[in-house]
Amino acid sequence: MTRRNLVAAAGIAVTLLLAALALRTLDLGEVWEAVRAMELRWIVPSFALLVVAVWLRILRWQLLFLPPRRPAFGQVAHALLLGLFFNATLPLRAGEAVRIVALNRRAGTPRTQILGTIAVERIYDVVALLLLLLAALPWLPEVTWLRTAALLGGAAGLVAAIVVVALAVDARRATRLVVWPLRLLPFVTPERRELAAGNLEAGLSGFRNARVALVAFGLTVASWLVFALSFWALMPGFDLGLGPDAGLLVLVATGLGMAVPSGPAALGVFEAAVVVALRPFGIGAELALSYGLVLHAVNLVPFLAAGLLLLALGRR
Repeated sequence: MTRRNLVAAAGIAVTLLLAALALRTLDLGEVWEAVRAMELRWIVPSFALLVVAVWLRILRWQLLFLPPRRPAFGQVAHALLLGLFFNATLPLRAGEAVRIVALNRRAGTPRTQILGTIAVERIYDVVALLLLLLAALPWLPEVTWLRTAALLGGAAGLVAAIVVVALAVDARRATRLVVWPLRLLPFVTPERRELAAGNLEAGLSGFRNARVALVAFGLTVASWLVFALSFWALMPGFDLGLGPDAGLLVLVATGLGMAVPSGPAALGVFEAAVVVALRPFGIGAELALSYGLVLHAVNLVPFLAAGLLLLALGRR
């Protein structure tokens, strides 16, 4: 078995384990009754806010490409939606690789440049999410896993600082160091390595260009806030009686949970994170799981439908 297959198998095993642990002591009949009793009308505002959040994500990704090689909004949207579709259907967030291939084919953007923008996105995502958590602490109940979150945020901030300093001192040398392993491939010439380093440098402009960095990070924070509101907007459907702070904590828990290797769509991992996030608010596991199942569906089904539609249109 290859290393990739081993990692994929481990991810699926984690998913199954978390799902088993989440269901082991629960009354599934009570979970199902809570799902049946929910008010479906609350799905509408939750979905509408989800659309706004994804639109902000598309805008942010487009911004990270500097002119004159910036792809069109539609090209970026197409690649991002395909990536979300494959993240939902394949393990280990394989959709990130799909994003690179899809945007390269539609816009001709170099793959190493796209890779650079995705790296910028991931670091901004973690830092912004944990900054929001720290800002909301005065309004949150006691959270036992806050230290772990703080350590993760500190690590992400340290990585970002190292990258920014390295790019400020000598951007080309830093990117050459990143692509150095390509010299082990006999078909990659020195010229191609140099081109890859230049494209990667362009993709990391979200760190190097102060204006781009400020706007991109602002869009990151805004998108996370809208996602949190989307999560909260579904809560009245289950009569949870919680405020927006609960939506933010669920968002943080599920966002950090995505860092765990898992199977397609993080099934099991997502629901377990929701249960953990709602426990400090005094929400029982059965009710929290029922909310988590519907929330996951709201954040999954639209991307499955959009991905299938794009794939069908692409075959014509």
